[in-house]
Amino acid sequence: MEEGRYESAQRLYFDESSRARKKVMAFTLTSPAFQNGQPIPDRHARRGDNLSPFLEWSDPPPGTQSYVLVMEDTDAPSQASRHWVVYDIGGDRRHLAEGRSSKARTEDLPHGFNDFGNLHYDGPDQHPGGKPHTYRFRLAALGIANLPIGPEPDALVVWQAARENMLGEAELIGTYG
Repeated sequence: MEEGRYESAQRLYFDESSRARKKVMAFTLTSPAFQNGQPIPDRHARRGDNLSPFLEWSDPPPGTQSYVLVMEDTDAPSQASRHWVVYDIGGDRRHLAEGRSSKARTEDLPHGFNDFGNLHYDGPDQHPGGKPHTYRFRLAALGIANLPIGPEPDALVVWQAARENMLGEAELIGTYG
């Protein structure tokens, strides 16, 4: 089921926990490493340098106190595979530096476990059959400073907590394979 649809400059999503629709303000997420919808460079892939790309955002909704970032492979065979989750990113931030990965830590932000069982970035990878996969970077602006979750949560727990406090969401799409 599609999680949301665009309606003018706002994003609507279906909140499955309350069965109610909420309007969420859209803002912008970009990267100098690749344009929206274009291939992600090898240096950001698991078989490359496995460096997270530089990400920057603008026009967050008023009242933003923190952010959550999730990177997921939307073409994974069974369900979206989450490669990276960072949470409690300060509301005054407007970027994440390149290199937030297993090989180089450029800043210390809390991570959740990705679907590989790691508390760090795992970039895109080649897949059997050679068909490129789509990777979605989702940045949620939240109306709270810290998520009410325990230490070292998994990606799904982080995203569910974020959805309950979401003011807006920005998205960047890349492909790899």
